[in-house]
Parts: sequence; structure tokens; C-alpha cells
Amino acid sequence: MRRPRRTPPSPLPQRRGVDPVRVRLPARGPWATVGGYLAERLSGAGDGVVEGMLGEGLVVGADGMPVPGDAAFVPGMYLWFHRELPEEVPVPFPVEVVHRDDHIVVADKPHFLATAPRGGHVAETALARLRRELGLPALSPAHRLDRLTAGLVLFTVRPAERGAYQALFRDRRVRKVYEGVAPRAPSLTLPVTVRSRIVKERGVLAAREVTGEPNAVSRVELVDRRPGGPARYRLVPETGQTHQLRVHMSALGVPLLGDPLYPVVTGPAPAGDFRRPLQLLARELEFTDPVTGAEHRFVSARTLGAWDSYEEWAAGLPPRQ
Repeated sequence: MRRPRRTPPSPLPQRRGVDPVRVRLPARGPWATVGGYLAERLSGAGDGVVEGMLGEGLVVGADGMPVPGDAAFVPGMYLWFHRELPEEVPVPFPVEVVHRDDHIVVADKPHFLATAPRGGHVAETALARLRRELGLPALSPAHRLDRLTAGLVLFTVRPAERGAYQALFRDRRVRKVYEGVAPRAPSLTLPVTVRSRIVKERGVLAAREVTGEPNAVSRVELVDRRPGGPARYRLVPETGQTHQLRVHMSALGVPLLGDPLYPVVTGPAPAGDFRRPLQLLARELEFTDPVTGAEHRFVSARTLGAWDSYEEWAAGLPPRQ
């Protein structure tokens, strides 16, 4: 039986905690040269960008040597290069490390900071920051937390073990508890378990509920309420659909405070505007470690601003994170 070809290690180091881009040439195609293929593959990069990268020796092969644009197209060949990092507004809140051992890092991330590079958020992400601050270039996320949501995220230290920790989330063997702040609804009977079918279409900002077999289950409990102010809720998702808790809270008539998508899409806040963060916090993570067998339970130390001081939050004063 033929063994699958192993991907060679990157010959380029990370930059600011961000991995270089890896490209593998396809098994077949009409291209005669590496430059011809990259010009088509990276056509959105802009006029002359690919030619400039090749001319400056910024595209390298598995041996770390620059690959010229007129090099012959070789099916299956690997290439690496660093993309131009976008201009990013720094998120002025720290990522706190709750736990660190030889296998995992559990971080308590702030609102507005993406878990891992995506779109225009690359170096200003929890992953890139932790790689730099902890000196762990191989660190990887075992799951993702929305950029606007604060709280606990699990990262893996060793690439060979990442799959075991990802399987915890895939197989629903992680107990996750969230906390949210939303309006009070006297007519809403709680606790309640919400079951619905949620779909998230590519290119559409908001997910939506549709008819059909439920694929999203959330338990919603009232924790506390304040006269003349909002209520604090305990949210326990049994499944992990995109924006699940946000969709379910909106469907119950108590959308989370600060949500720019539910019930109405209002669009993202301007870059650098860190007022009124989404009032959703990943409070607890509990699981049996698949590598060590240890029983873990981690709790976020963060609080939600609209609960601590609703008047300050509503006035748009900078959050205390």
C-alpha cells in the first residue's frame, strides 16, 4: 500500500507569530512555469505583486532557495512565501493565560481579538500573540471563539496532538458554559432548552433559523436581574453551530447586548472602536485530557461590562478588560 506523501517542513520562519503561506502545485494543468501558475492562483494580489515577489526571491522551495518565475512547473512541488500583513489596529487588551503545560495552553481572550488569522485579522490575533509571547511557534487552536466573544480558548502545543484535542470538540466531549447579558423578558419562562435548525451561508454575515431537523441545541437559564437594567444569563450549548447562542437568544426575544448581527445586521464598528463589546463570555471549559487523562475545569476571570456597570456600557465608555 502506497503511503501518502508527507508535507515537508516550512523552510521559512514565522513573522510576528504568523506562518508563511504554503502552496502546492497541482498534479496537472496548462502552466509551463511556476510564475505562470502563481500569477493565476494569486490574481487578486494586484498587478505586478507576484512578479515582484518572484523577482526579489521571496518565493522559496522546500530547500529554502528562491524559486525564479521562469522555473519549470513541477506537479506536486511545494512553495512558501510570506504574505504582506494588513494594517491592523491593535486590540488594547491582554490575552491572559489561565493554564499552560507541555500539551495545552488555555487562554482567556478579550473581546475584539480573533482566535486565529482570518481575513483582515492576522498578527492581531490570540494565536499570533501567544506564539510570540510564550515562544511557542507550533501553538495551534483546538477550536475557535468568535472575534467579538471573550473568554476561554484551548490551544495545543504539539502538532502531533492537535487532532486528539480537536476531536474533543467534534465529538462534543467538552462541557462549555457561556455567560450573556441581555434585556429582561418577564414573559419568558426560564430555564428553557432551544432546539432549531441553523444555517450559515458563505458570504452572508448572519446565520438564520430554517425549518427542518434541529442541528442546534442550547439551554438558557436566568442567573440574575437588576431593576431597571439588563439580566444575566447562563448559556449552555449542546451543539456548536456558528453564532448558535446569539441566534437562539435573539429568537427568544432577548438578543445579547452589543450584538451587531442579531436581530438586525447593523455592520461592524469602525476600526479602533472598542466600545460596547458583544456581551457574551465563554465562562467555563471542562473536559478529560485525551493525552494525559487529567480532568480539567477552567473558569474565565473576565466580567461583562454591561452587567458590571450598565450605565457606563450604554454610554459607550471604554470597557474595563
